[in-house]
Amino acid sequence: MKKNNRYKWEVLFLLWFAFLLNQADRQAFNVVLPLIREDLHLSDAQVGSIATIFNLVYALLVPLAGFMGDLFSRKWLVVLSVLFFSIATMFTGFSNSMLMLIMIRSIATGGGEAFYGPANYALLASYHKSTRAFAMSIHQTSYYIGIILSGFVAGYIGEHWGWRSAFYVFGAVGLIHGMILIFRLKDKKEEQRSRSVEKVKISEGLKILFKTPTALILTIGFSGLIFVLTGYLTWMPTYLYENFNMSLSRAGFHSMFYTHLFAFIGIIIAGKYSDMVSKKNPGARLLLQGFGLLAAVPFIVMMGYSNILLTVYIGFAGFGFTRAFFDANTYTLLYDVIPEKYHSSASGVMLTIGFGVGSLAPVVLGVIKPVVGLSLGISSLAVIWIICGLLLLAAYRFYFRKDYEKVHPSLS
Repeated sequence: MKKNNRYKWEVLFLLWFAFLLNQADRQAFNVVLPLIREDLHLSDAQVGSIATIFNLVYALLVPLAGFMGDLFSRKWLVVLSVLFFSIATMFTGFSNSMLMLIMIRSIATGGGEAFYGPANYALLASYHKSTRAFAMSIHQTSYYIGIILSGFVAGYIGEHWGWRSAFYVFGAVGLIHGMILIFRLKDKKEEQRSRSVEKVKISEGLKILFKTPTALILTIGFSGLIFVLTGYLTWMPTYLYENFNMSLSRAGFHSMFYTHLFAFIGIIIAGKYSDMVSKKNPGARLLLQGFGLLAAVPFIVMMGYSNILLTVYIGFAGFGFTRAFFDANTYTLLYDVIPEKYHSSASGVMLTIGFGVGSLAPVVLGVIKPVVGLSLGISSLAVIWIICGLLLLAAYRFYFRKDYEKVHPSLS
């Protein structure tokens, strides 16, 4: 028992580092985007389209990844995904046209990353029961650290050795970790046996989320979250690079550091607090998410609409801290209202809708950038989180209790 208890934390670390690489690979493109644009003579709309197609490919394939995660070994889905997107990241460095970037970056890398998420979260959840929200929160910190790391490292490598070298380095590190996962990562035996007895029908996995109002509203909130985050992650380094005359490495670092440092702090607090308050009121997770998005609104306006750098940094910090209360509860809340055998499938459907909607943000901001500027474009993203925050609070009031009791009848 003690050995198994220790191993669940090893699983957390293995998946934590894999997710760090997943996000670092993704953000590396955003950081060196000005260099790619200049080297390949691309327009703002074109580079925005590359990011949009990446997210669309991800969104289209992730439901298939979710269904496969409920039918096959989650360990091997994670391992093969890490190896595939790492190889694709390395080959991104060989791109010499927009078409090659779309083929290698948008389609190959986006497709490889699509098969990581659902199996990753379901595998982690299978090892962590009473510690689930805390483990998910710790896991989410890899997202923040990965983005901060790539924000500086990719910018530094790009400035000194060219944008192509950034992809070679991140891809190579991913390949090494993929090899480690082959030998150290394991499926949860009990959970794997139960899934082998009761096979999941794809049609059921697709319908379950839409038949659960809380899960559907959570998916709408998640879509709004991803839209704002994708727009921010894609264009904020360029915003600081152009508007405040920063070097590429400084813009990459400062655009990501304050947000994700305070998100790191916020998610540790939110994860522990969420596990504590949800023992008496599981619906408190919805309240934390809704209030988190609403509290972030003034900070989004600050980071996009101020000409004073200190105010922009304060906006970054507040934006990161408050959005962490959504991040800490997403998958734990979804799994509270979805039967366990559909966890991976439901995750896949939520991810495909979220990233399908979110994929539009880079190209939308790229198109309006020459017209109204990035400042107004970024600030206007606050409206989306106002709507999503209010919807989440409504879900708590009208739907959560009934959906929760369907999955946990003994607690009703």
